[in-house]
Amino acid sequence: MHAHLSAHAPAGSVPEGEYEDLLSLWADLEAGLSVLLSRPLQVQDFPAKVRQFDGWLQDLVAHDIDAALYLMFQLAATSTVGYSASHALVCGTLCHIMAHELQLPAHERDSLVRAALTMNIGMTALQDELAEQRERPSAAQQEAIRNHPEESQALLERLFISDPLWLDVVGQHHAAVADRVPLAGQPPQDRLTRILGTIDRYAAMISPRKSRAGRSATDSVRALVGQETDQRDEVSYTLVRSVGLCPPGTFVKLDNGETAIVLRRSEKANHPLVASLLDRHGHHQAQPNLYQTATGKPRIQSALARSAVSLELNHRTMVRLGLYAAQHSAGLRGLLTGPGAL
Repeated sequence: MHAHLSAHAPAGSVPEGEYEDLLSLWADLEAGLSVLLSRPLQVQDFPAKVRQFDGWLQDLVAHDIDAALYLMFQLAATSTVGYSASHALVCGTLCHIMAHELQLPAHERDSLVRAALTMNIGMTALQDELAEQRERPSAAQQEAIRNHPEESQALLERLFISDPLWLDVVGQHHAAVADRVPLAGQPPQDRLTRILGTIDRYAAMISPRKSRAGRSATDSVRALVGQETDQRDEVSYTLVRSVGLCPPGTFVKLDNGETAIVLRRSEKANHPLVASLLDRHGHHQAQPNLYQTATGKPRIQSALARSAVSLELNHRTMVRLGLYAAQHSAGLRGLLTGPGAL
């Protein structure tokens, strides 16, 4: 499953084959996580397997964070392995990125990401079921939802997880923690619970369910931050700063009427590189127009939920486009018109 990808390849020199690997590696990681979470008691040396998956996750993000975000958000919207594993992968990836942004100590980062991957392990089947059902949860389902943090913690203890911080964060990941005090001034358990709680809510909002479409990433952040912009929560603020209001892999409407997908973040916060896929009349464009929104026109008018856009995408092409546009503004024409283009 695991191919070595150089995290330090010279700008623009990443072979096309490595990006093909990158897409399949993300899908493999999600599928492997699904097995781990669905049948944990049948996994040999569960703690080592979680550490191994965490290592793969770190490699994939280190290779290219924008490509990682693009593929992760696309997988979250179109996953075939079940909601639970998809949600765990989104939360683990975002927690890893946040830990780097917040400069958490290595042991806190490890506990946080591993808690993110396993926090719902006590209700994996139920979580997949809930994502598929249109009616409200039954009384029995509501009871299981309420109890799942403790159930997950207990199951992890049975599986020989011995890291107390990991266990504590899983056990209280739905607990209310003060969010108007500096993270640095909180004990590790509260600090990590607060980060994971925010990421958990954000990831749940952007993911579609049978009962509702997912929100756009922008609407999800606004719902998290609320209206108190003068007292903006440190975690939500860091999330926006690190992945953007419109992260790679999400869809946007441009002020020229076109519909585009975000490919990469830019130096200018919330002004990403986008590829226009539909013209102002909603017609599919054979060749996407690439726009650096940081340079002015067109601008992003609004974010779109994945459910609002009906398109089959060649993700390998889109990821390669993003990389080459970031490194070589020249030479894009061949990519757009050559074999493997949209």
